[in-house]
Amino acid sequence: MLLTAFLFGAVGFSSRLFYFQALHSSERFFLCFARGNCEIGKKMINAHTQLFGIIGNPVRHSLSPIIHNEVFRRMGLNAVYIAFEVDNLAKALSGIRALGISGLSVTMPFKSSILSFLDEVDEVAQKIQAVNTIAHKDGILIGYNTDWLGALEALEEVIPLERKKVILIGAGGAARAVAFGLKVRGSEVFIFNRTIEKAAVLASAMGAQYRSLSSIDPMEADVLVNASSVGMAPNDGKSPVAKDMLREGMVVMDLVYQPLQTKLLREAKERGCRVIDGPEMLARQGAAQVEIWTGRKPDLERIKRDIYRALEKRAITSQPTAEFRMTDQ
Repeated sequence: MLLTAFLFGAVGFSSRLFYFQALHSSERFFLCFARGNCEIGKKMINAHTQLFGIIGNPVRHSLSPIIHNEVFRRMGLNAVYIAFEVDNLAKALSGIRALGISGLSVTMPFKSSILSFLDEVDEVAQKIQAVNTIAHKDGILIGYNTDWLGALEALEEVIPLERKKVILIGAGGAARAVAFGLKVRGSEVFIFNRTIEKAAVLASAMGAQYRSLSSIDPMEADVLVNASSVGMAPNDGKSPVAKDMLREGMVVMDLVYQPLQTKLLREAKERGCRVIDGPEMLARQGAAQVEIWTGRKPDLERIKRDIYRALEKRAITSQPTAEFRMTDQ
């Protein structure tokens, strides 16, 4: 007889997360908290296992544990990745230092506020003023940003960005990373946001133009990127722009990935646009995190397959996701 036990509440989230990972995996799964070794599938968790994770609030339905645990398994690493739902950032980082956790992903609402708690911040992350990745090396916490790389790589597979006119919707942490990448590549960026004050702040920092989302009108843009939460489940019947804003040949990228096919992407396809869905960026920023932590490049296509498979399962069970929230209010 196999007995599965869970703890309840936010504290017990890790036990339930391991179980969900078991359901995702095709391998037989065992979980134990006992002296000695703990067997998960064919991997032994022991005193030498490196611990990685994600901090944020909420993170209970994050896809990151699925992405990274599958990568670690394929790479043959003695490592495990779990989610930490955090209320007090300062105390959480003290615990991370004390426990020797090797690396972290950072999601909302901590991407900007975490900078002041780190020992070092990568030059690019400092310019963006947002961190989504932490490496813990010899007691030093170093912050990085891989969101901008994920967005840039996904876009550049479809269109060269130099001198292109780009509409960027949103002014939160994700939009900040995307705006930075676009300016690095020499794009002309127009930021639209529901709260115009936040659009103004981001535009000033990135050397972009800005307008209120309510005043958006058809313009000859080459690219449109939605880095807001508009269209995210359960409000997936909405699009940040009217359908007539979209013109044939335009590249439309939506960072929202649940639902996988947002209303914006569906209407963009109908208008003859080239579309890029949310998992394209998610997979690339996750792959870049793994490279920072391990010095090895993971298989990007397999990461994307993991994400699509997990989203298909969530669509069946109708579980909401909070991963990669893009606050733009």
